[in-house]
Amino acid sequence: MQKTDYIAVFDSGVGGISVLRHLRTLMPGERYLYFGDSANAPYGSRTTEEVRDLTLAAAQKLTTQYPVKALVIACNTATAAAVKEVRAAYPELIVIGIEPALKVAADNFPGGRIGVMATEVTLREEKFDLLLHRFDRDCTITKIPAPGLVQLIEAGKVDDADTEALLRRILSPYVGKLDALVLGCTHYPFAARAISRVLGESVVLLEGGGGTARETRRRLLAAGLLENGKGETKILNSAQDEAMIQLSWERLNETE
Repeated sequence: MQKTDYIAVFDSGVGGISVLRHLRTLMPGERYLYFGDSANAPYGSRTTEEVRDLTLAAAQKLTTQYPVKALVIACNTATAAAVKEVRAAYPELIVIGIEPALKVAADNFPGGRIGVMATEVTLREEKFDLLLHRFDRDCTITKIPAPGLVQLIEAGKVDDADTEALLRRILSPYVGKLDALVLGCTHYPFAARAISRVLGESVVLLEGGGGTARETRRRLLAAGLLENGKGETKILNSAQDEAMIQLSWERLNETE
């Protein structure tokens, strides 16, 4: 591996762009290869085995077609289902996963009321249960599945009437009952404005993209692979639809 090789960033669709934003801000001189698997989205309603197979297939595609020094699984669902298998299959590669920002929530709201909104796969996986039980003695943690939200965000609907209506159905039982909401899917930060309207501005929204970017930089630095070049970003999508590529660029540029 060379310093000039790509940092590959993988997600089930456009959601991982929220992590790519943090990576580019922290390490602007790196070369990034983003792959969104929108043809198979959403992952959150699939079986664990399906998500694992799709994630391993994406890793194989990226590492065989491009020079890659690190793979960032910028998808909570794929991390929960497959990060161990990806690391085992590519021991020479720096593999970084993402997890819901529960530690940040627990540290900032001791004894507080914390919601974790995520996909069904993320919430049911053992990896999440282990994470939850590290912090549920110190605060009250509520799992909040959000079926349908990823599909709306994949369609470009991040702050419109359909999105807000779905969020009101999901979040209305928790209005006035939360101090913080952990956004446990990388798609969800794009709907942050609508989420805050439903829950109220006093509820703090937390996401894991920043921590993932810092861990990626730490690992690259330790391996002597941190690059400070001109910077480059390439975006691919399995949907073979130019509109999805354009949506990805729009999401990236509007949040930086």
